[in-house]
Amino acid sequence: MCGVFGIRAPGRDVARVAYFGLFALQHRGQESAGIAVSDRGRVTALRDMGLVSQVFTEENLKGLRGEIAIGHTRYSTTGSTHWSNAQPIVHNGRARTVALGHNGNLTNATALRDELHSVGVRVASTSDSELIAALLANTQAPLEQAVSETLAKLDGAYSCVAIADGQVVAFRDPHGFRPLVLGRIADDWVVASETCALDLVGAEYVRDVERGEAV
Repeated sequence: MCGVFGIRAPGRDVARVAYFGLFALQHRGQESAGIAVSDRGRVTALRDMGLVSQVFTEENLKGLRGEIAIGHTRYSTTGSTHWSNAQPIVHNGRARTVALGHNGNLTNATALRDELHSVGVRVASTSDSELIAALLANTQAPLEQAVSETLAKLDGAYSCVAIADGQVVAFRDPHGFRPLVLGRIADDWVVASETCALDLVGAEYVRDVERGEAV
């Protein structure tokens, strides 16, 4: 069980909003926490071992500037409890740079790792989450098609938020094993594992992300 959060809100302090979203999702994972932001396509991430309140300070939050942000709190299920597996994981691929937070487990992780290795793509972590980021980052297609092709290769449970091509992308596995909800703060979109995160950041619940849907 992990917590994921994402927001697209030009003009807002998105890192701070993500911080409070993760604070509300702390019960979903206490091993590590992280936030990634995109500022006109430039991705910056801060992640470390520990609780949300331990990882982030007023000073380092000020350094995370952008118009979109994603965040993650981790409870390890696949991959060791180690900094390299903290999320959001950032993967610089042949097609794009992707920052990704994942809640769930892939049952075909070994096959995916072998597939990536066969085409010369290396992953730095032992978690299955970077495999999703690597597939998305190395798929030479427009983003919407790249997401579709990536999801077609995944087996297991996944609710993910990602930054790619200056956008926030969120998607859920066809069985809906892990929760994912969509909300709004005025005209700005928010996505989170649970509605408690929406409540804390002042967002209105819109609906659940459907099984097998990408938004």
